[in-house]
Amino acid sequence: MPNLFRWLLRLFFGIAFLVVGVLGVGYYLASRSLPDYDATYRLDGVSAPVEIVRNNSNVPHIFGETDEDVFFGLGFVHAQDRLWQMTLFRRTVQGKLSEAFGARAFATDDLMRRMDLYGASLASVAAQDEATKRALAAYAAGVNAWIDTVNREALGRGAPEFFMFSSEIAPWTPADSIAVMKLTALQIASQSDREVLRARLSLLLDDDRVRDIMPDAPGRGVAELPDYAALFPDLPAQRPIRSAALPDPFSPIKGWQNGSGSNAWAAAPDRSAAGAALLANDPHLDFTAPGKWYLARLELSDGGVIGATIPGIPAVMSGRSADLGWGITLAYLDDADLYIEKLNPDNPEEVLTPEGYKPLETRRSIIRVKDADPVTITLRRSENGPVLPGRHGDLAAITPPGHVVSLARTLFDPSDTTMTAALRLMRAHSVDEGQAAGELFVAPAVNLILADRSHIALQMVGRMPRRDPAHQSKGRLPSAGWHKENRWRGYLPYSANPRFVDPGGGIVGNTNNKTVERPFPNHVSYDWGDTQRIERWRRLMQNRKVHTRDSFIEAQLDTVSFTARSLLPLVGRDLWFTGEPAPEGTPERRRQRALLLLANWNGEMSEHLPEPLIYAAWMRALQDRLIRDDLGPLADAFIHVDPVFIERVFRDVEGAGDWCDVMQSTARETCTDMARLALDDALIWIDEHHGGALESLRWGDAHQALHDHLVLGDTPLLKWVTNIRQSTSGGDNTLMRGLTAGTGPDPFTNVHGPGYRGVYDFADPDSSVFVTATGQSGHPLSRHYDDLGELWRRGEYVPMSLDPELARAASVGVTRLLPEGGAAGQTD
Repeated sequence: MPNLFRWLLRLFFGIAFLVVGVLGVGYYLASRSLPDYDATYRLDGVSAPVEIVRNNSNVPHIFGETDEDVFFGLGFVHAQDRLWQMTLFRRTVQGKLSEAFGARAFATDDLMRRMDLYGASLASVAAQDEATKRALAAYAAGVNAWIDTVNREALGRGAPEFFMFSSEIAPWTPADSIAVMKLTALQIASQSDREVLRARLSLLLDDDRVRDIMPDAPGRGVAELPDYAALFPDLPAQRPIRSAALPDPFSPIKGWQNGSGSNAWAAAPDRSAAGAALLANDPHLDFTAPGKWYLARLELSDGGVIGATIPGIPAVMSGRSADLGWGITLAYLDDADLYIEKLNPDNPEEVLTPEGYKPLETRRSIIRVKDADPVTITLRRSENGPVLPGRHGDLAAITPPGHVVSLARTLFDPSDTTMTAALRLMRAHSVDEGQAAGELFVAPAVNLILADRSHIALQMVGRMPRRDPAHQSKGRLPSAGWHKENRWRGYLPYSANPRFVDPGGGIVGNTNNKTVERPFPNHVSYDWGDTQRIERWRRLMQNRKVHTRDSFIEAQLDTVSFTARSLLPLVGRDLWFTGEPAPEGTPERRRQRALLLLANWNGEMSEHLPEPLIYAAWMRALQDRLIRDDLGPLADAFIHVDPVFIERVFRDVEGAGDWCDVMQSTARETCTDMARLALDDALIWIDEHHGGALESLRWGDAHQALHDHLVLGDTPLLKWVTNIRQSTSGGDNTLMRGLTAGTGPDPFTNVHGPGYRGVYDFADPDSSVFVTATGQSGHPLSRHYDDLGELWRRGEYVPMSLDPELARAASVGVTRLLPEGGAAGQTD
């Protein structure tokens, strides 16, 4: 027995030492890729010394003698901190994820190859002006200089992830930066997804009910939809309906209800307490770890610029110079159309055009898959755009037999000059110059909010497709690709883009709301973003005669839900303070307690309160009860509550109250019945998932911001190191937006929101502030991986100064890049 004990003890210590050893080796290898921010490098590609001063938030301030050297420095720091993220972006656009991650990424690769965004990126390089080409080349040289340094000095392959997945890193090229820009545009657009869903709904419902469930933004009337089945008589009126598929984790396309959002507004000098313009911006994207934004300052020949960049792109996307500030929101321009293409019955490689049958452009592409055989696919393109198989985006459900679907998007334009526009914007010194730079934007289409010291403006930038007034579906449904009137006829002139300059009220802004009401085809869009945040924003802007930096910050961080304030009195109008007191422990008593809490609630979606969770669960259950019997599994596509739909139903707008009646039941249910039953559903769900007294519930427990690592976020043990969790306030329709997941066991987790916030004050530019939701580094072992995240969660910011001495005063390191000529590699 003593011998057995000794052997067990030896085995235990042996295993313990082995585990410690493995962890130690792993930590050593991973930590080798942590960059030294206080080093000197001699590098090929830089013409004169470049100094990179990183302040205590790890924001690099890059100084060089030429603009090209500064862009070289930006490429170098992006690669130092985000090399893995940049290569993942590039692999996504190139359709090469399967080479590293295997069959689970094949669907995304297949779609990206068919869209051929990378081919469009290669073609777009030649369309840029000479200054942009030099900047792209210098930026790429900076990225490659760090890759060479990593390889030469064995710096842990550049990022810990390269030890687990493919460590092959191809040199960065100018086309790669344009590809990342196009990938960003793809991630924030959802017009084609809306076309598919609207077509599927029209096969189930009449036009009035389609308008209920996918309502137009409030405003003047919109022309009625055509019947999709009438457009394509060969399509059966009832197609097999299947549940909406969950998005591929690798796919940049997240679905029509997960499109981007953003807030941006500006105040003119006469609405500013200090007598100079103010600007605030918080663009909304999916939360990831590391985040998509990277803060940087560039000292260019035209002056310094500072703000939010995206790793891989040599431009400040939202930021300021000493003279001009700019912010962005998604414009919701309808810049995509799906076309039903009729195949030649005698030759399926031909499709019908206005001039008769013509052959499709075809070519083969090989997708290499890790641990599996390569797969060869055939890429096809019609005159309208790339042909997409029916398995992508539920296209099979709306495609008649003998037809295929193609996609037209401004994003595919081979003469895309968006990168040139972004770099010219950084050199602009006034609102007028900023608007002029915007003419070269192609995709994505965004609202550019501009402010200099004396003027403000909102300018939509991005190419607007020129459609025929006789277009069959006006771009709202997939249309026949062989009809000439359905095809694009180039682009509208830049002068047709909406713009608002120095408005009489002294304030301009956008929260993805409808900006203009125009007749088709100059309409901009029939589908807009959030219709609710704008109401709260309008109230906050009008409550003050003049604004300050702090009042703009207050508005960015506002968590009061206009939606809750407007829907609860409507939905619960026959439930408040009614009925006999119910015994403790009964469902009726729990319902009464919930109604009492909501009746005394002011609509603030605070992480510390129980009411936001009760409200959110109630509205979610209510929408599901209203639509489930009519739509069946297709109801799964509606993962977020649409407040306009709920309001239409409970106000019985154009007969929308019929949604309250359950079709399969004999009795006729009222909207009050639905509201009561949905509240009971919500309370049962809350009890099962959160439990305890209603008063002890906490919205922040359900509404945690999920900043997950894309490839390691589900890996045991490593997920505790790579994922970032934050209890957050806000909700789907608050100015401090925290879009909920809408699906899964935790539907109220916060998955999409303002990963960057900035407020720019031109009365005192160096008092401007900004912050990101995670940190600057993409390395999980770095203290800068999540150090800004706690500030962001608490609604705090860091200084956004162009003063170099402020950056040096508390720097975490100064990196010097010297022209090659001395000893290679690191010298200090």
